[in-house]
Amino acid sequence: MKIYSSSSYFPPQEFFENNIRTKADLDCFGALGDAGWYCIGAILWAMNYKLPTTVTALPATTHNSNGVIMSTTAALHWEQEGTTATFYCSFLSHETMDVSVLGSKGSFHVEDLIIPYEESSASFNFTSGAAFVDLHIGWNMKEQEVQVQNELPQEALMVKEFSRLVRGIKDFKIRPDKMWGDISRTSQVVLDAVKSSVDSGIDHTYLSRSIHVKLPRLLTTYFSMC
Repeated sequence: MKIYSSSSYFPPQEFFENNIRTKADLDCFGALGDAGWYCIGAILWAMNYKLPTTVTALPATTHNSNGVIMSTTAALHWEQEGTTATFYCSFLSHETMDVSVLGSKGSFHVEDLIIPYEESSASFNFTSGAAFVDLHIGWNMKEQEVQVQNELPQEALMVKEFSRLVRGIKDFKIRPDKMWGDISRTSQVVLDAVKSSVDSGIDHTYLSRSIHVKLPRLLTTYFSMC
């Protein structure tokens, strides 16, 4: 399986002069900690939040005059699964926020990963069983677009989920749910590994431990990605 994600935007000049994301003493991760967080989260979701074996920042990371990352690309590798993922995050490129997952039996692609094109719905494109027709003059099918309707915008759903968790603890004495904390911690471990690779001159960063996350059914696809 191969995974690719990107998150980038090109803000106005005021952003580069005043925003905390460009200041080494306020947010030293820069584009990696902002845009890269979503790429890492999407990739880990596709891998059921299993930590990669190695993390490597690729050459040509761009820093500003404060030494903060403005743009970088990294590769994640899972040795046991034979899976490689790459992501690109930047404050220097046109708006992107996508993820693609390629398996042996199908692929899917999301173009509006972070902020949906429309507040009331989201979509992804998938293909399974695609092949060339005779004489290789075309394809036997086109991508299928799957629409997911939302009763509430994602920000409201986030607050609703937080309220549910708090109510469970307060009113029903349920133990705190560790899922969201584990997801955040796993993402941060990978983000730190990318930053370490950048700082060490593109060396591999090895991650040997696993963080197990019990997940709900977040997305049902129509094909096996294995």
